[in-house]
Amino acid sequence: MPRLPSSGLSASAVAAALLCAAAAAQAQQATPPAGDNMTVTVTGIRRGIESAIAVKKNSDSIVESVSAEDIGKLPDISIAESIGRLPGLSAQRVGGRAQVISVRGLSPDFATTLLNGRELVSTGDNRSVEFDQYPSELLSGVLVYKTPDAGLVGQGLSGTIDMQTARPLSFSNRVIALNARGQRNSIGSAANAKATGNRFSASYIDQFADKKVGLAIGFAHQETPVQENQVGLYEPWKVADRPGVPSGTFVSDGIKALRRTGKTERDGVMATLEIRPSKSWVSIVDAFASKATQEDTANQFEVNLQYNGAFPCSPACTWTQTTVNDNHTQTGGTITNVFPLVRGMYNKREDKIHALGWNNRFSFDGGASVVADLNYSKAKRDELSLENNSQLNPAAGTYFDTMKLAFNSGDFSKMTTALRYDDPSKLFLRGTIYGSGYGKVPKVEDELTGVKLTANLPLASPMVGLVSDVDVGVNYADRSKQKRQPEGNINVGAQGDTTIASDLQYGLVDLGFAGLGNIPSWNVPGAVARYMTFNPTDTENYLISKAWNVDEKTATAFARANIDGTLAGLAVRGNFGLQVVRTEQSSTARYFDNSAPAGSQVKPIDDGKTVTDVLPSLNLAFSLGGDQTLRLALARQMARPRVDQLRASLEFGIDRATGNPGATGGNARLDPWRANALDISYEKYFGNRAYVAAAAFYKDLRSYIYTQANHSYDFSRFIAGYQACDTCPPAKPTGTYTAPYNGQGGKLKGAELSASLPLNLITPALNGFGVVASASFNSSNIQVKDPESESSVGGGFITLPGLSKRVYNLTAYYERAGFEARVSQRKRSDFIGEIGNFAGNRTLRYVVGESIVDLQLGYTFQDGPAKGLGLLFQVNNLNDDAYQTYAGTKDRPLEHIKWGRTLLFGANYKF
Repeated sequence: MPRLPSSGLSASAVAAALLCAAAAAQAQQATPPAGDNMTVTVTGIRRGIESAIAVKKNSDSIVESVSAEDIGKLPDISIAESIGRLPGLSAQRVGGRAQVISVRGLSPDFATTLLNGRELVSTGDNRSVEFDQYPSELLSGVLVYKTPDAGLVGQGLSGTIDMQTARPLSFSNRVIALNARGQRNSIGSAANAKATGNRFSASYIDQFADKKVGLAIGFAHQETPVQENQVGLYEPWKVADRPGVPSGTFVSDGIKALRRTGKTERDGVMATLEIRPSKSWVSIVDAFASKATQEDTANQFEVNLQYNGAFPCSPACTWTQTTVNDNHTQTGGTITNVFPLVRGMYNKREDKIHALGWNNRFSFDGGASVVADLNYSKAKRDELSLENNSQLNPAAGTYFDTMKLAFNSGDFSKMTTALRYDDPSKLFLRGTIYGSGYGKVPKVEDELTGVKLTANLPLASPMVGLVSDVDVGVNYADRSKQKRQPEGNINVGAQGDTTIASDLQYGLVDLGFAGLGNIPSWNVPGAVARYMTFNPTDTENYLISKAWNVDEKTATAFARANIDGTLAGLAVRGNFGLQVVRTEQSSTARYFDNSAPAGSQVKPIDDGKTVTDVLPSLNLAFSLGGDQTLRLALARQMARPRVDQLRASLEFGIDRATGNPGATGGNARLDPWRANALDISYEKYFGNRAYVAAAAFYKDLRSYIYTQANHSYDFSRFIAGYQACDTCPPAKPTGTYTAPYNGQGGKLKGAELSASLPLNLITPALNGFGVVASASFNSSNIQVKDPESESSVGGGFITLPGLSKRVYNLTAYYERAGFEARVSQRKRSDFIGEIGNFAGNRTLRYVVGESIVDLQLGYTFQDGPAKGLGLLFQVNNLNDDAYQTYAGTKDRPLEHIKWGRTLLFGANYKF
């Protein structure tokens, strides 16, 4: 079994290892081992690796790919983890799962995701796809385009990720594959949730009518436990006076510890019908559907450190034994007279995705062909979020507590209490410092209809000895996305403050990981229904701006010349061409005019514009001999603005003392992100068995979208109905509008080293062993102004979200005689992540770099009655790496979360 890779993997070590391995493999290739002429059937790990190498080698663009080791068998627990191991890509965890992908150090917003070449909708508020909604068992592979070409419709600025399902007529015979696994989370079970889960899948592929009709059907089910231990501090850290804390010290206003438990269920279905009635016509209909439901409850202990029913605290919340570090950050102490809460926070989210496509290819005499493609996809998200707040009953006597706290970076912060909170009969649902509760019912719908028509026209004689054929085409896509977010207070009912009956109690939850004892847990929806009132609405003035519709009608026309010839004495292939993209973007929403008469304060608003982009591109792949390729790519790239940035909704008001209007909101008149890009890549192949590569890229972002204050915004259309009072000055036509705007861009550059080597290329003694490794180094001079980071180091300027300066991936494997062993590590340095906050808005967080190690062991029977049966054992996050965020500097922690290890054991059977 391979040795675990060190978590201290360095850039120099990776680079040296790749170069040494390449040199050794090159030397060994000169004298191939005996038996190289034999036909060898490649299976398992090597099959997936060699298929991916072949795709990379034969592509005209700079690409990376993941290929299934066998039908229904991609190499990782989720497709996001497989993609996140590719050179230049990195995954961000959400809820313990790899979920969104950054390509070349850019936010997920800059990449586009396709399914079988068609743009996908998303259940999120924006465009980035949540990859954990796509079962890996239903995918045959993933192709990542790092450079665009004119014929790639829906391309992103950082890259384009195309997930692909199986084509049944690509198989020579019928295949049936069954997979089943049980899993367990290392954190363990709780009173209301199991630590165990399961996943199983079935795939069927067959051909009929003398191989003219093919059918592929797949189903995948997954039930995963939700287990989370978290300690968090309030943000922002700020300089504030606190009794007993030295002046000028950065402090936090509160701390919490929670145990989240629940489960996620996901069902996915894939079906493909491929018909080839003649050599001149191929018709493919493919469908995909996924439904995922997550239901969890966070049982939380929380204390506000500057409010105990009065502000400032009365009696005073006083610190003693205070500790402060050299960076003027409070690191701990003992505080008196706080009034903690025990909270129950329930969340349920249901996501549904449907995608349908129909592709027809017609071939004609002379080599010309035409492709017509229709596609439709829809995504829908429904959520329910409820919270209950309870405290010790003030009428019962002592309720002010004394707590000892330690705010640790790199580990759980710790807290101890003088009072106990493990008796449900002493905790009352009541109006606390956060009210008695709050709830939200967000809804998102995203729908896209598209049609594409392309033609390939061969040239009778190659143009200038290079251009062999030309592709031309048009694509039209109509996309509509809407969000609604009704919410409101959850109030204690007519019975007043109350304890929660025993039939709604789940039992005690252990918060010992945070230094605390046990706290009660209960059925939050049941408590709301029995004791409280909840009437969510989106018509209140502070909620109206959270509802919006965004529509995009995008027409794309392209022409691409395909190159296959000789240039400067070198064989060259590739393409050059032009893509013209015209988008009509619009948004409808509402705003609240508090200067209008009652009953007419809610008013509609719509806005938009038409944007046209001209995107030239060039891809060249030069053959240098000896199975070496030098690639060069030049392109103008574009990414559409985030959908929530394009919303027309805003919060508007007029200062009656000055007449100055002002607002915050979205901007439906945004231009896209645009960049000029240069890529170069050197690749050395050893057939399809191995390769080493070195690549560099440079992107000149001509603009960047970030929140800015426009102090001369014209508010004339909003103040037409302004109702001035007798003493109020007239409303001014211009004021300040804070919203997303196109601003100054900057430079992004990087280098990537990658290799895939079976070690028997170096010596036969290592037959069966191999490594796949990559190292990526990114840098940027772009400084983004983040209004939410004003108190952070740098005066509110932050680096690019999603940018890790260093990303490493290493997989060591052994495969022989049916045995398989694989250890993989993906590691990235600190970055700025994007998460949803309590209000449901996107929030930026400094995220501590991660190092995730996964293990897989397996055995497949090669003969006998069990032939085709494989046994599998996997551990995800073997090193139990935490997810940590901080505010500007690491000594000011915000969150420390552990999701535990996931252990899986199962079997697969193919026949």
